[in-house]
Amino acid sequence: MNKNIAWIDILRIVSCFMVVLAHCCDPFVAQFTNNEGDYMAAIAWGSFVRPCVPLFAMISGFLLFPITTSTSTFYAKRIKKLVIPLIAWSVILPLMFFGYFSFFDTANPNIVLDNFSFEATLTKLYTFFFNFTYDTIPLWYIYMLIGMYLFMPIIGAWLNQSTKKEVKGFLLLWGITMVLPYVKMFAPEVGYQGNYGSMGILGECFWNPYGTFYYFSGFIGYAVLAFYLKKYPIELSWKQTWATSIPLFVIGYAITYFGFIAVGKVYPGNYEYLEILWYFSGINVFMMTIAVYMLVQKIKYKGSKTLKSTAGLTFGVFLSHFFFVQVGYDLLYPILNISPYLKIVVIAAVVFVVSLGFVWCLSKNKYTSKIIN
Repeated sequence: MNKNIAWIDILRIVSCFMVVLAHCCDPFVAQFTNNEGDYMAAIAWGSFVRPCVPLFAMISGFLLFPITTSTSTFYAKRIKKLVIPLIAWSVILPLMFFGYFSFFDTANPNIVLDNFSFEATLTKLYTFFFNFTYDTIPLWYIYMLIGMYLFMPIIGAWLNQSTKKEVKGFLLLWGITMVLPYVKMFAPEVGYQGNYGSMGILGECFWNPYGTFYYFSGFIGYAVLAFYLKKYPIELSWKQTWATSIPLFVIGYAITYFGFIAVGKVYPGNYEYLEILWYFSGINVFMMTIAVYMLVQKIKYKGSKTLKSTAGLTFGVFLSHFFFVQVGYDLLYPILNISPYLKIVVIAAVVFVVSLGFVWCLSKNKYTSKIIN
């Protein structure tokens, strides 16, 4: 198995910082029309970093495909490494938030402190297996990743014997799923009235969430794409890579940024519609993701001990950083007298460094190291 490939380590660090920056945008986005400057800055940065999680999915696909072990061996090794951190941080994070809000007020007006009372915290500690909470928002990815890992040996067996044309066929169907959210959004504009109150398309309705292309959708497509590019690499020069990647990123970003603004004007404060522009499996975010992936993959660097160790801490940063986002916003937002465009980046940089230091400390203990690796 490939490990500690320099460009993969760089991609891990870049993706992780993007995740931190994305979450630092959240309280700014939540301002909406109450503070248009904060809102617009958050849209600009939030749209820019949407490739963060898809890049992690591509890293998994690159490193884990092709799967050469048995299904049981794969599960025993991979699922265990996710379940233990999921359980641990589902308990640790609510306790950290409870302790913090017990002694400090928040600068974020959207936080309801009753959600962090002793009773509310206690409930979170035994109901986490249903889903993540505000305290544990980043863990949504771990729930998803466990599901993807459960499926990887199955699709991996097919990938091991499939032809290039067959894999391209899968990716084409996956590509169709990335435009369906927009089809669903615009269908009412051409007269579509739904079915018994449900606005689902292609067979989706209240009693059936599994539409025509359901089984080809989601993050597994990014993993398969990484496998495809690994097995059938596209040989481009640096000049050709820049000439391909920059337009892809710019177009994807323009759709994401201006689309978010437009939808925000039509449906102000409606997260359900706003998030469509920020879907990780949307065609616009895909364009940005593949652009970043292609550029970073071209980097020729042997790596270093510092790069390797920093990349090794990124999973722990992903798991723990959200608490420090809250603290960073509360402490730094009131005292940073700078443009919100810079303020978001400064908060994100501080949170990233503090999270790295926190995870590094955890890595030095044989027990706590198990929940960050």
